[in-house]
Amino acid sequence: MTRGARGFAALALLAAALLAGCATPQRTAAPGASETLSGRLAVRVDSQPPRNVSASFELSGNPTHGQLVLSGPLGATAAQARWAPGEAALITSDGRTAYPDLDALAVDALGERIPIAALFDWLRGRPWTGAKFTPRSDNEAGFEQLGWRISLARWSEGWVEARRPAAPVVTVRAKLEPGS
Repeated sequence: MTRGARGFAALALLAAALLAGCATPQRTAAPGASETLSGRLAVRVDSQPPRNVSASFELSGNPTHGQLVLSGPLGATAAQARWAPGEAALITSDGRTAYPDLDALAVDALGERIPIAALFDWLRGRPWTGAKFTPRSDNEAGFEQLGWRISLARWSEGWVEARRPAAPVVTVRAKLEPGS
């Protein structure tokens, strides 16, 4: 796997971790609690050339300690991410790439920092308490915070979308499996 492909796998894993941690309102866990969620994930980065990935995912843990597995259409593991305080790792068929934390993994994947702490709240259907937020300017269900638009328009169906409209535009969509 090339560095670019590994970085995009890291992006997909990061996005899945962020989305899977929140896909249905009734699944909000207590701080420090561990849960396992699974579903489908699609990530698009509007770069040149555009990058897309779609996979099944299974997430266990929470924003500070957890594991995420991405699987292909036949169920084979395509990539795995593990994180704990002070460390994160991306594991693919090419081996293991270590990072000091999940933020660093995100920087490698996107070339910039991502508000990971905020995203875990966003994807639970609520704004992050660490920054101001506003209702969406288009009056769609959701909110805007830290330069991202969170759509909850299909929340009742288990869908969540997080979109960063600044270039390159990043769109992440997740659908949680029923009962997950």
